This record gives sequence, structure tokens and C-alpha cells, in this order.
Amino acid sequence: MNITEDKNVLRWVIIGFSVVTVSIILWNTYVFFQGVKEMERKNIAEYATAVKDLQNAPKNAYIGDLGFTVAQNMTSIPLIRVTYKGEISTRNLPANIEETDTVRIKQLIEIYKSQNEPYIINYEGKPISTIYYGNSDVINKIKYYPLALVVVMVLFSFVIWFFYRSTKASEQNKLWAGMAKESAHQIGTPLSSLVGWTHILRDSKVEPSYIDEMEKDINRLKTITDRFSKIGSVPKLVKADVVEETRQATDYLKNRVSKLVEITMDLPEQPIPVLLNKELYAWVIENLIKNGIDAMKGKGALHVFVKAEVRQVSIQISDTGKGISKNDWKRIFTPGFTTKKRGWGLGLSLAKRIIHDYHKGKIKVMDSKKNVGTTFEITIDRI
Repeated sequence: MNITEDKNVLRWVIIGFSVVTVSIILWNTYVFFQGVKEMERKNIAEYATAVKDLQNAPKNAYIGDLGFTVAQNMTSIPLIRVTYKGEISTRNLPANIEETDTVRIKQLIEIYKSQNEPYIINYEGKPISTIYYGNSDVINKIKYYPLALVVVMVLFSFVIWFFYRSTKASEQNKLWAGMAKESAHQIGTPLSSLVGWTHILRDSKVEPSYIDEMEKDINRLKTITDRFSKIGSVPKLVKADVVEETRQATDYLKNRVSKLVEITMDLPEQPIPVLLNKELYAWVIENLIKNGIDAMKGKGALHVFVKAEVRQVSIQISDTGKGISKNDWKRIFTPGFTTKKRGWGLGLSLAKRIIHDYHKGKIKVMDSKKNVGTTFEITIDRI
């Protein structure tokens, strides 16, 4: 069993232990609750006996202080006593209910009947009065305790779930970062060899234009390798003109896509300085343009617009593709989420990480309509 499996087992053990613990607490709370209700039932029985003895004792008979003591100590349970003649007496009712308010008294009687079974006082085999009693403050507090415990359990479960998801996402990020760095390392070896071969070819009688094109592709591979090597580490930001960097990234793809895709740019004439990692920023622009081309299925119009604001610069990339459902506007930036049949769901998640985490900017779907197109917006603080 490896470390990951050990962690998963430990998580399930903790979750199982928590569920068992909460279940035991809930069960004991229920037993305690029933015990308190039974005790209050006995208190009502003692009170009823004391009232019966006091009412039916012969005149001048000595009955002691027990009955008076029991009757006077009934201070926690709200009750309403109705005699067979319809006479009503109350004890411990809420302060806002007066004994003369018969309408409220009748409403309370119905409430008390739903809470506890009425206690009937018999004398010589005949009922002489009925006691309707409600739950004491103690019971009212206890009955909400299981609910509070369930809420705590739900919150605890949510914390465990969130911790699990965060840990899993962290492990996935480390995996992708490791794969990216390893890919950069693996590409580096044949890339160095290709550089050597171009030097040899230049000394040979080979058309120079061919070698120039080869070197362009080699430089492109170097850029890709550099990008992959930066994943998982904090890249260095330098002062750069975001207008020029956007132009270069767009021009690179503009010269390499199908003629059926019209790429236009609307860029300010004045430079806009920002803190950038040029390689990673170009990666984001290229990723958004490629996504737009895919959404248009290789045919349509794509527009890149840069707008200078007071404190920020806004870069918008619009396409005339199939559009994105509004429910997916945020989900598309989640690692692994993709609407493509053969997509990995990494491009936009990496774009968000580059803009949000590294450049402290924002990237979002500004607008999207079905079969009309989508507009992505990047905002970065100006220097």
C-alpha cells in the first residue's frame, strides 16, 4: 500500500469515527431527552396528587406541609388545569399571556396536548380536572441540541470534503507540474542536438532560407520548453509593453493559421507598461486564440482588442464560434473540464493560473452567445 492509499484509508477512518461519534451523541441525547420528559411527567403526577389532596381534604383536617410544598415547587413546567366545571387555573405561563385571555389559553391547551399527553385527576373513580402541560425551558433547549449537532456534523463533513478536494487538487497540480518539468527536460536533449545540426548545415551547401525556417521552429521549441519549465515555480516578472507582447503573440499564430480564419487587431499606438513574464503571457494569448479557432471549426473571424484604462489594461479576444453555455463560464477554468472530445481541460486552467496567480490579474468570459461567439477578457494592473 503506497502513501496515497494510506492517506485515503486514514481519511475514511476519520470520517467513519466522526459519524459513529456523532451517532452515539445523538442517541444519548435522545435517551436523555426522553428521561427528562418522563421525570417531568412524574412531577406533574406529584403535583396532581398534591392538588387533589388539598382540594378534597376534610375541613380542619391536618394534612401537613408536603402538599403545599409540592404545589409551590412547581415553577418550571407551564401548565393549565381545567376542572370538570370548566374553571381554569394556570401556572408558569409565558409573561405575555394572561389567565383571563381565554382565546390564548385555548390555543395553548392545543399546543400542550401536542407536546404531552394530558394528565387527568381522578377522585373516587371520577375525573375532577385535567392538567395540560407543556415542555419546560430545559426540554425546549435540549430538543434543539440534536439539530445543532446535525448542523455541526454537516459543517464538519463539509470541512472534510473541502480538505479532501483541496488535497486532491494540490496533488494533481504537483503531478501536472512534475510532468511539465519532465517534458521540458526530455525536449531539451534533442533540441540541443538540433541546434548543433543547424550549425553543421550552415557550413554545408544548403539553401539558407531552409535553415532560417528550421531555426525559427527550434526557437519556438525553446520557448515551449521554457514555458513548461516555469510551471510549478514562481516566474520572474519584468517591465514590458503589453501592447507589443500581444502583437507578437497574435502575429505568430496569424501567420500559421488557415486563411479561412481572419485575425484582426485593435491595439493602442502608445505602449502600456506592465509587469509581465513574456513567455507565459504569450502562452495565454496563444491559448485563447487557439480555443477561438477551435470554436469556429477553423473558419470565422477573430479579433484582439487592447484597451488602456486608468489603473488597468484590458485585453479582449473575441471569436465567432459556437459560444459557451453560461453555466460553464466559470467551470471552463477548472482543471480537467473540457467541452472538446479529445481535450485535456488544462489550457484555460493554466491560463487562469498564469494570469491570476503569477500576474495578479483576472481572466474571465466577458460575453458568450450560442452560435454568435465568445469574448474572453484579461485585466492586468498597469505600472
